Amino acid sequence: MLRGGHYVLANEVEAFEREFASYCESGHAAGVGSGLDALRLALEALGVGAGDEVIVPAHTFIATWLAVTQLGARPVPVEPEEGGFNIDPLRVEAAVTPRTAAVVVVHLYGMPVDWDPIAAIARRHGLALVEDAAQAHGARYQGRRVGSLGDIAAFSFYPSKNLGASGDGGAVVSRSESLIESVRELRNYGSARKYHHDRLGLNSRLDELQAALLRVKLAHLDAWNDRRRGRAEQYTTALDGHPVVTPPAIPAGVESVWHQFVLRCADRELLQQGLARRGVETLIHYPIPPHRSGAYAGEQWPPLPLTERLANEVLSLPIGPHLDDAGAEEVLVALQDAITSSRQ
Repeated sequence: MLRGGHYVLANEVEAFEREFASYCESGHAAGVGSGLDALRLALEALGVGAGDEVIVPAHTFIATWLAVTQLGARPVPVEPEEGGFNIDPLRVEAAVTPRTAAVVVVHLYGMPVDWDPIAAIARRHGLALVEDAAQAHGARYQGRRVGSLGDIAAFSFYPSKNLGASGDGGAVVSRSESLIESVRELRNYGSARKYHHDRLGLNSRLDELQAALLRVKLAHLDAWNDRRRGRAEQYTTALDGHPVVTPPAIPAGVESVWHQFVLRCADRELLQQGLARRGVETLIHYPIPPHRSGAYAGEQWPPLPLTERLANEVLSLPIGPHLDDAGAEEVLVALQDAITSSRQ
């Protein structure tokens, strides 16, 4: 790619867009600069703007909210399912108002949302449906790939994702060619032809080099996701009966890709410190809910007790295709030892 001398929006990006769209079973794709840009451009292509409301999960990474806010729209948070992490379909309809333009669902931690009830709500109210699939490359819901379910979907290729670049990157996918053409125009200074700028666009383009790397890695994604599933099964079986809450069971017809393996524990800090002493690094996704962040300080939000409880309890264990059986067993031994020590 470097020897070819074409570094921006050239052959590698075009090839990756075709291959990733085919992988997602969505028809069309546009490579962009980041997952946040993918979300923003997806919403903008749908016509979301100032004065609109967009239903979003309350428990998510802040990028889901920022994409809405950057367009002048207002995020309307909805709590997660009781005992789970994804947005609760039963609460979505109650959040719809005459100003609602779209619903953004997040397939959080690699688990697809319960899609069909949300899709039915969107149809009843004439709402656009956006998938935030930044953590769910390759997941399936009732046989369909994540990215092919809604009107449009946004992916991130941040290095730690299931399909990660060696830097930032993202993509928007859709069955609608016109929506993707709109994204391609918006990502490139609002230009469909050189020096013809018909819209207020951005500079948000997936680099040729990142596209070349992603093309190679895409061929391995399904095998890597299978390894994640193996680690998740190993963890779940070993932790049965221990005083931690493991992730909810996978519903029939759903294939998670286990971007994260997230426990819930009332004494999270104590457990995390115990694991660190035993050489196991863990992360918290996410310790500060968007509505409690400084970015949204001063605004009025409804009570979100389930979201705040998750923020105080979640803890992510190491998981990924790099982790073999022996490595996972070391994590489990350390975890069981840390749990025992914390109860003494």
